[in-house]
Amino acid sequence: MKVIGITGGVGCGKSAVLAYLESEYAAVVTELDEVAKNLQKSGQECFGQIVAQFGVEILGDDGELDRSRLAEIVFRDPEKLAKLNTIVHPKVKEWVREDIARKRKDGVGLYVIEAALLPTAGYESICDEMWYIYAEEPVRRRRMKESRGYTDEKITQMIASQPTERMFRESCGHMIDNSGTLENTKKQIGELL
Repeated sequence: MKVIGITGGVGCGKSAVLAYLESEYAAVVTELDEVAKNLQKSGQECFGQIVAQFGVEILGDDGELDRSRLAEIVFRDPEKLAKLNTIVHPKVKEWVREDIARKRKDGVGLYVIEAALLPTAGYESICDEMWYIYAEEPVRRRRMKESRGYTDEKITQMIASQPTERMFRESCGHMIDNSGTLENTKKQIGELL
């Protein structure tokens, strides 16, 4: 089984690449943000530790984490964000390692891990290859305005909060330019695989 890590900034078109890998190459796609959300649900591994660390005021009326309240707390305070990450990231990585082992036993040929912060999360030892999905900034901005209705200000903040293009390029062995047509992107993927 080949394990590929896919990363790139917001609006670069990772979702289209993931959908193509699933449909055309029967890839199992694991999005680390979704794994983290699931592990933070009530009854799951991270939930109790997060509540113990940040208090019951981060719970919603349904007894689940109120993600917006938690975000308000951690994104104002780098130390608190670091504490949250020390609770969540090791559990996510453990879950991914176990899932890769399960899928390998099932005979899966291609396993894809996606995260915008993959270059800083230490997945190089898990992935056989790291791919950077690149798109020119004007293209990214247009996509986010069209698909998500974001303002220029919000887009600028989001881009500024992510790793730099240089960091993506340095941490990944391959780059796919997704600035043009999807057909051009598919051709690059085919060449890599």
